[in-house]
Amino acid sequence: MNGKEFTRRARRLARRKGERFTVVSKRGKGGHQTAYFGRCFTTVKTGEIGIGLLRKMCRDLGIDPEDL
Repeated sequence: MNGKEFTRRARRLARRKGERFTVVSKRGKGGHQTAYFGRCFTTVKTGEIGIGLLRKMCRDLGIDPEDL
């Protein structure tokens, strides 16, 4: 999974759960962006995301990786 696919899936999940999801590309350096899921946030890498990083990002956002 890459960063673009992660944000697309997280946006769909937020819509299903009735949460707000935004991505701020100015709040990050290089190939990174900040994603907000409700009140939680995480840094999203725009390149390829490994399983460990995916789990950490989901934990930061308070979502289950299986829901994506």
